[in-house]
Amino acid sequence: MKKFLALVMAMAMTLSLVACGNAGSGSASGSGAETAELTVGAIYINSKNDTAGYTFAHHNGIVNGMKKLGLDPDKQLFIVDEVPEDKQQVLAAVDTLVGQGADIIFGISFGYIDAMEEAAGLYPEVIFSHGTGYKSNETNFNNYFGRAYQARYLAGIAAGLKSLETGNNNVGYVAAYTTAYAETASGINGFALGVQAANPDAKVYVKNLGNWADEVNEKAYAEELINTFGCGVISQHCDSAQPQIAAENAGVFGCGYNSDMTGDAPKAHLTAAIWNWDVYYATAMQAAMDCAGDASKFVETMGGPAYYGGLKEGFVDVSPLSANCAANTDKAIEAVKAMMVNGEWDVFTGVKLSIAADGTVTSADAALVDNAGNEIVAAGGPSVEDGVITGSMNYLVAGVEEV
Repeated sequence: MKKFLALVMAMAMTLSLVACGNAGSGSASGSGAETAELTVGAIYINSKNDTAGYTFAHHNGIVNGMKKLGLDPDKQLFIVDEVPEDKQQVLAAVDTLVGQGADIIFGISFGYIDAMEEAAGLYPEVIFSHGTGYKSNETNFNNYFGRAYQARYLAGIAAGLKSLETGNNNVGYVAAYTTAYAETASGINGFALGVQAANPDAKVYVKNLGNWADEVNEKAYAEELINTFGCGVISQHCDSAQPQIAAENAGVFGCGYNSDMTGDAPKAHLTAAIWNWDVYYATAMQAAMDCAGDASKFVETMGGPAYYGGLKEGFVDVSPLSANCAANTDKAIEAVKAMMVNGEWDVFTGVKLSIAADGTVTSADAALVDNAGNEIVAAGGPSVEDGVITGSMNYLVAGVEEV
């Protein structure tokens, strides 16, 4: 009875949302002989029409992943966008997508976590996949994220070499959050360690937005980092390109996130830590089709409840380097990338890389230390465990200051 009522409500909400222009790319499931049979639902925190940033990158990933599999996004993808991290609103979006026949629903914001967990129980016949979270079950609900810290480190190399070139050791970072979440802290730390590998004298100043998306303060905080702390390179963990635009307006440089932001700030942007989300989305949608309508087999088909890919899988990377980069940035980044891909080295180990201005990379044993002086990994020691990187890295490394 509960499910029946939810479906009735969903149909009513669908009509309302379509009338408001807030629902997905298609108006019918469209599964037919010309396409594979799967109806995909997605819940976005920002607009599906964004041209840069977090939602833009995910949307492109879903669309491109569908096309790889012979799915038609115009007919088989339904979206409810601009959904805040409010449990009841997320559940309402789920009801809408279930009413539209979704076989798999992607929830694409960390704060959707509790709603996605509850929805997986309410609709066991539907697959739920949550971006950047950590909750799951053994049947129809998983989570997915990746080794963004690896791409952050590579972007940090570009920032560090640029800071050497300009003679400005101050680097700024507009962060959605700092140590409240391991996701944000590990990203800051990866970037800072990359900066320090190229410029040991560099200091990274971090401003905490306290929100995943806040375009006004994303720009304002970048401006503060430039004007108050003299930062000559601005990086970010936030949704829009506003920090890069602020950098260009001020005549300094920047490293974006989620998507290539060179088009937004052509005179400032160096490179961005990016996600190739289609790698995951194609994998998850293929698994959904392999389940042949039995959602309870999804987690098993995916090989477990959590997906965690990195440079090796092509899941994360940096965008093409712009002409604004310092000489030999490409040489250094390619060398370090190869080390991570082949398993020779990773970011959070007791081995420190040093990058010369000519792009040469050397390594030496050195302890990984936080900014309170605590030793995290002894000199020569192995990387911290994945569970720490994703769940309990609630500290910042030495050389990082929250302001």
